[in-house]
Amino acid sequence: MLYLVATPIGNLDDISYRAVETLKSCDYILCEDTRHSKILLNHYGISKPLKSFHQFSEAYKEKQIIQDLNNGKNIALISDAGTPGISDPGERLVKRCREEELDVTAIPGACAAIVALSSSGFDTRRFQFLGFLPRKMGELKQTLLDVLRYPGTSICYESPKRVEKVLQLLKELAPERVLTIARELTKKFEEMRQGNAEELLTYFASHPLKGEIVILFSESLDEALIKWEKLTPEEHVKELQDTYHLTKKEAIKLAAELRGIPKRNIYQQVSKS
Repeated sequence: MLYLVATPIGNLDDISYRAVETLKSCDYILCEDTRHSKILLNHYGISKPLKSFHQFSEAYKEKQIIQDLNNGKNIALISDAGTPGISDPGERLVKRCREEELDVTAIPGACAAIVALSSSGFDTRRFQFLGFLPRKMGELKQTLLDVLRYPGTSICYESPKRVEKVLQLLKELAPERVLTIARELTKKFEEMRQGNAEELLTYFASHPLKGEIVILFSESLDEALIKWEKLTPEEHVKELQDTYHLTKKEAIKLAAELRGIPKRNIYQQVSKS
């Protein structure tokens, strides 16, 4: 059996009795960083073999793990913090186990995205999780445009060094969109700050960001993104350009995606005008 065991995202007390018992009873534990995981295991008096299992070792260690599972071993998978497989190693291994009809079960617990969502005050009925945002500017801009048109809350993780870049781009694309930035959740210096991009940039200019960061985007209320049915393609492209400071090419691509038609159709109609 493969056990996916959620571990604390900060406060070591945030772990279930069942999780501790599972870690104590398995044959060995897969973890991202053995030094980091030993802190948790020592805290709870858990003495089990630890084996490193991270994004760079998943592929070549998978075969041995599958063999051990087939031989009846009980293996626990943990990440450095939170729920395994959620923007952490494990997704590939779980998929392989399902393909080979090996038993997998999850021991629920902390997840930074859900902790941030539940305490944000944003819509919790409909939300999407994006993991870590792209690093390249073009891909980041496209991802943010997708986020801005989503009719619910969007959640992502980000490095504190890159938050300013994200906020600067959002200041151009959607200056009024309300955001929440959560950092160091469940830890001593936990903080949640809410506001538009400019307000957050001003605050963090004098309060440098450190630690683990979660960014939440409030639901889309932008007319150009969600209420375009009465606009002609030409009007739609112009509205997107003016509102989000897009190039004509970017606006045509986005209008085509929103309308569910090929880009060339939009381009042909815009070119005629």
